[in-house]
Amino acid sequence: MIRVFMNTKEQIWNYLEEVKDPEIPVLSIIDLGIVRKVEADELGAVVTITPTYTGCPAMHVIEEDIRSKLKERGVSQFTVKTILSPAWTTDWISEEGRKKLKIYGIAPPESSPDKSLLSGMPKIVHCPRCSSTNTEMKSFFGSTPCKALYVCNDCKEPFDYFKCL
Repeated sequence: MIRVFMNTKEQIWNYLEEVKDPEIPVLSIIDLGIVRKVEADELGAVVTITPTYTGCPAMHVIEEDIRSKLKERGVSQFTVKTILSPAWTTDWISEEGRKKLKIYGIAPPESSPDKSLLSGMPKIVHCPRCSSTNTEMKSFFGSTPCKALYVCNDCKEPFDYFKCL
């Protein structure tokens, strides 16, 4: 007897919206754009994900959280597949995710590539607290490798900037 899979692709997407990024818990893995594809048919589901960068230590936790969430929601037949190409980019962060980052106190990535190294001019990053552009980078690495540490010279608050990749 073949067990018929009952969950739709849309249901799986909704379940994955409940899976939070372990490093930035205000973002779902959907907000972050690491879920590339969901396939579902009568035999089961395949969830395809892409890490934010190769070797990201959070990916193992995210994979386990996906498995736990799907099992919790009654999805018994599924596979989580990781692909590295195309490489993840900050362009994949949703508009809602960018808003959530700012509210959380992390400056979202700029939509244009960082050319500050080519021009010699410092990157202009808006403070997520007061919106000032009078900010400066203190360290290329912030609380995680995908973020840089900045400080606002107006409100004096330190903050992470989600680096543009």
